[in-house]
Amino acid sequence: MTTPILETRNATKRFSRTLDFAAKLAQRLGANVSDETVHAVDGVDLQIMPGEVVGLVGESGCGKSTLGRMVAGILPPTEGSIVFNGVDIAAMDAKAARKAALEIQMIFQDPFASLNPRMRVDQIIGEAPLFHGIVSRAELSDYVDDIMRRTGLDPSLKRRYPHQFSGGQRQRIGIARALAVKPRFLVCDEAIAALDVSIQAQIINLFVDLREELDLTYLFISHDLSVVEHISDRVVIMYLGRVVESAPIADIFDAPNHPYTVALLNEAPRLDQRNRNFQPVKGEIPSPLDPPPGCHFHPRCPHAHARCSAERPVLREVAPGRLSACHLND
Repeated sequence: MTTPILETRNATKRFSRTLDFAAKLAQRLGANVSDETVHAVDGVDLQIMPGEVVGLVGESGCGKSTLGRMVAGILPPTEGSIVFNGVDIAAMDAKAARKAALEIQMIFQDPFASLNPRMRVDQIIGEAPLFHGIVSRAELSDYVDDIMRRTGLDPSLKRRYPHQFSGGQRQRIGIARALAVKPRFLVCDEAIAALDVSIQAQIINLFVDLREELDLTYLFISHDLSVVEHISDRVVIMYLGRVVESAPIADIFDAPNHPYTVALLNEAPRLDQRNRNFQPVKGEIPSPLDPPPGCHFHPRCPHAHARCSAERPVLREVAPGRLSACHLND
């Protein structure tokens, strides 16, 4: 078996807000206020193999982007660990941690917000490789030109600012910036969600080409099942901070196991299911401030029984290569 290039072990992230002076005073006077804790990611175990594209799917607010930022080193886990090449990133020495930070790069959803509007494109792409000694100053201009060509950008435009480009071009600049430090692992956080459909197809094809050319591994975060089906080898389904199912792409779409996965796929419009009334998942997503006990999905699940509200289901193998966290599998 190949060692996973990246692994999360019980990765948990909570965001806490303590009461300020006014709120504490109001609490003393009888107001119903207290400290708040958002359970964004709750004990996620995930393994990603070298060269694999893993699609991370779930409704808005389920913790996908938070998990992606933890993997990319932007947010530290509250509990658990992020393991890269078999080593816990938190236990690495300074040199190894810097190397891991370069090898794991993130591409953000909004390309305009993630690019410095005061920097020209050649500075945006070339700053990091120059700082980290990947290229010398004498080689920098040719290096930036090569990266721009690889991502479908015209090098003659490198002295322009981000606002002078279209949305698709800005996203290519974000991809070029990530590739400039020669990463091995890319976290793509809704990287095409803000683009027109025709531009989305171009960026998806670019990701596919770059994977083959540079031997990259992707964690591809998206809420669009059709995009995930096109680009991913395996799909991981998240709900309210937890992974509820993980399986190869064909298995997920042909025979979903978890009731939440079934509900998600039933919502997705498909050409082979015309003249059908699509029904959303019943009920509201529970608040991450006060998630329900047991299985988080049980308040909305049509198959829920007493055990679901009392005991958290364990994510375990239910078929070769397939993991699911549902008591119905017992």
